[in-house]
Amino acid sequence: MKNIILPLFCLILFNCNKSEAVADKSVSAMAVMEDVAVDSAVSSYAPVANKSQPNSGTPKNEIILKKVIKNGEMEIQVGEIKKAQNQVSEILKKNKAYIQSERFNNNDTAENLNLTIRVPHQNFDALINSFSNGVGSVLSKNISSDDVTEEYTDVSIKLENKKIYLEKYRDMLRGAKTTKDMLEIQENIRELEDEIDVSEGRLRFIDDRVNYSTLELMLYKEKVRSSTTSKMGFGSRFGDSVTEGWNSFVAFFLGIISFWPFLLLIPIAIFVWKKRRKNRVEK
Repeated sequence: MKNIILPLFCLILFNCNKSEAVADKSVSAMAVMEDVAVDSAVSSYAPVANKSQPNSGTPKNEIILKKVIKNGEMEIQVGEIKKAQNQVSEILKKNKAYIQSERFNNNDTAENLNLTIRVPHQNFDALINSFSNGVGSVLSKNISSDDVTEEYTDVSIKLENKKIYLEKYRDMLRGAKTTKDMLEIQENIRELEDEIDVSEGRLRFIDDRVNYSTLELMLYKEKVRSSTTSKMGFGSRFGDSVTEGWNSFVAFFLGIISFWPFLLLIPIAIFVWKKRRKNRVEK
């Protein structure tokens, strides 16, 4: 009897363990299926990248950095324009800057050299300090900063929206049925393309002004005398005074001569007046 019960008990225990294993496998399989279902559901609701949409300069998820435009004006009095110009060239090379425009003026009282300089924004302060310390005497300096981050962000967002609408209109154009619809859609596409060009141009302009600051630099040399040929001695000053006096007299005389019609009419008017008066007395 004991020989029969013992094998039977072992058989029952084996079947129970097998059932639990099968159940564990079933639970694992169900869990895997649930995970797959969840992943599929998430994938179905996840945004799909629009391959036909052109790549813009400012993606939606990109964080736009602070955009600050720096400008400056400086007036420096120097001893020699040529020497100062050489110093400026060395400073520009050191700070990776360049001259955008140059204007020179030479008159009896001073020499002026006006430079419009573009410099990388990270070197702007160093450039100002170099000009302040090593070129000449600073007569005036004006530095300004303009934060255009808000404008840049606004233009970028509107540009993205316009590109999305442009793709939608192109899709509509491919499915247009009538000529009227095609013409209307093409007109909308043309207007959007023009607006996109303007927005992209504005962003490029802001980037250029942000990346490269602008400095208006004027080198000024005051001349010792108003006459370029005179010297500093008393005799030369006396001669200059006589010359200027004579020039003033000539200018005054010529000014009077320019009134010759009035000088001619005055004697005639006096003669006529006296003649009439004489006639009245005789009568």
